[in-house]
Formats: sequence, C-alpha cells, structure tokens
Amino acid sequence: MTTGLVAEGVTRVFRGGAGVRRVDLVVRPGEIHALVGLNGAGKTTLMKLLLGMLRPAAGEIRLDGIPLAALPASAWAGVGQVIEHPLAYGDLTARQNLLLGARLHGLSASRAPAAVDAAIRELALEPYTEVRARRLSAGNRQRVGLASALQHRPRVLVLDEPTSTLDPAGVLLLRDALRRSSAAGGAVLVSSHHLDEVARIADRITVLNAGRVIGTLDPGDSELERAFFDQVLADDRAEGRA
Repeated sequence: MTTGLVAEGVTRVFRGGAGVRRVDLVVRPGEIHALVGLNGAGKTTLMKLLLGMLRPAAGEIRLDGIPLAALPASAWAGVGQVIEHPLAYGDLTARQNLLLGARLHGLSASRAPAAVDAAIRELALEPYTEVRARRLSAGNRQRVGLASALQHRPRVLVLDEPTSTLDPAGVLLLRDALRRSSAAGGAVLVSSHHLDEVARIADRITVLNAGRVIGTLDPGDSELERAFFDQVLADDRAEGRA
C-alpha cells in the first residue's frame, strides 16, 4: 500500500473543456513534489480534486491508501492546505485565526496555544499577532494562512502557488518550513510557475499542460526553464495547439 497522496487516472472536465484528464500523480512522505504548468494548465483543479473539494468524473484518489470516498472525516485533521485564498478571517486577529485553525485541525485547547506560538515564530508573524487579518497586507495574510496550514504538523500538505504574494523574506521562511515538513516525513505538494524557486526546494517536478501530465523535470537541471518550455511546446504541437 502506497502511503501519501495518490491519484490514478483522475479526470474532471468542465463545460468549455478546461479541467484535468487521466492524471496520475504520487506525492510520497518525506518529499517535496512540485507541480508546474502555465496559467490554465489545471494545477488548481487538480489540487482541489486531491483535497476532495471537487469530485473526479473518473479515476481514484487515495490518502494513505484509503480512497477519499471512504476516508473518515478525522483523517483530514492530518492535512494542511492553502488553495487560492489563505484561511484568514478578516475580523479575527492573526493569533485568533491561528487558534481557530489549530482547533479545526484537531489540536486540543491545551496543545493549540503552543502550536500557534511555534507557527508565529516559524513564519515571523510576531509583529502582527494582534492585528486583524483585514488590516494585513496580502503577503502577511498569506503568511497567516500558511502558518495555519503548517502548525499542526500535517502528514500531507498541499499548497497552491504559496509564494505568489510573499516578499523575499517570506519566501525564505516558507522554503525552510517546507523542508522541515518533508524532513519530518510529510508529503508536500506545491504548485508554482516560479521555476527558479521550485528548483531550490523540490525533490521531484511534474509538468502539467492543458490538463494532462506531460512529463517530469530534473530539479538539478541548469536549463530548467528551457526544459519546461520545450516540453510544453512539444505537447502543444503534438496536440495541434501550436
């Protein structure tokens, strides 16, 4: 039985043709797996499917070997995610948001404060703990959402474009946090279009184009960007899109 997060033949196509088709993906414990593709490639749709936010029309998704349809609700306490928008309620302070997130992920009232304090330190949120989320910059709201996704030490972590609004300091903090998560045995899936950042953190890279997995990339490739665009162009030509 393969642990971690597994998709086999997953398909979900929307009216107009967007979506994902026959996707196979494995995110293993102890690794950072990057999903890269152009805008509209289907990265967010795939991540929503992996998290049960959408249901596939075909194929199967398993978390720790259990199909999502049979997964007990309690199992989701071991998952962390930021998809499209961070979990940050505008009228709550950063600390209140984190406490709420900790309790929603199953931490007890006695354990939650220590986890929140550790997350605040990990993402350098000390100056903003008592600031309402609606007053935070987009980058600091993102830090709050990421801290909430990380603070319960999830065994599976799914992040959609997590660095999109972060400043350079935030990117470095997140990079270190993801490495710690994978080193502790977490299965980490990150989508991004920043290939240089992906190369610094990923153990494996999967390329998605027009809703299909079209190949992989070597994180150590000095010509990573060229290899990515070569794959996408070759696929577009083969499918008559270029």
